[in-house]
Amino acid sequence: MAHKLEIIDLFVSIDDQQILNGISLTVNSGETHALMGPNGNGKSTLLMTIMGHPKYTINKGKILLDGQNIIEMSVDERSRAGIFLALQNPQIIQGVSNFEFLRYVVDAHSKTKLKLNEIFAKVKDSAKELNFDSSILKRNVNDGFSGGEKKKNEILQLKLLQPKFALIDEIDSGLDVDALKITSTNINKMQNEQRGMILVSHYDRFFNYVKPTHTHVLIKGKIVKSGGPELVTKINNEGYEWITNG
Repeated sequence: MAHKLEIIDLFVSIDDQQILNGISLTVNSGETHALMGPNGNGKSTLLMTIMGHPKYTINKGKILLDGQNIIEMSVDERSRAGIFLALQNPQIIQGVSNFEFLRYVVDAHSKTKLKLNEIFAKVKDSAKELNFDSSILKRNVNDGFSGGEKKKNEILQLKLLQPKFALIDEIDSGLDVDALKITSTNINKMQNEQRGMILVSHYDRFFNYVKPTHTHVLIKGKIVKSGGPELVTKINNEGYEWITNG
């Protein structure tokens, strides 16, 4: 079944500081949208707002998931509706083992109650595809994890939940080449006609592994340029000056 995520004329502020200034973007199932732009111009803000982070205030606009405006939904309601955000800097959760956390996540999104051994097998298989040491499942969530382990843990959740739309925020930052290849391979496996993606990254090396169908440049809270995958290459070669001076 095809799905559609629509951002319509979205204005967002944080503590009375305007960050997004009229963003409109439509993502369909089967599409992968690269979101690029200099730091501090609203890319992460857009993803956080779609996910429903309470820190961000929507002053105007709509966020539609298959035609339904979701801006009044809580984060968990949006998650169960089919939206997932892979964080750049995920939180440490003391006193909760990674497996217990993943079990709860899977349970909360399952239409039918799964047995513990079924969940464990599902988690273990998905972790294996990420070259994720199973001993990490016993440790507290993200506690003492390396940067690469934290990012893999985010993609592990993505694989387990199989959302309609995946929002991925700079998952490549801080990864060595091997971890980047593994992470990218698993993201590529998630690309299909039933799922749309929005990927934030500054680096074309990531988009060499995960090919976008669409590319957008965000500057001062607005999408100022859109194109195909060739736009990533042009930005890598020429930076953003040609856009800001254009």
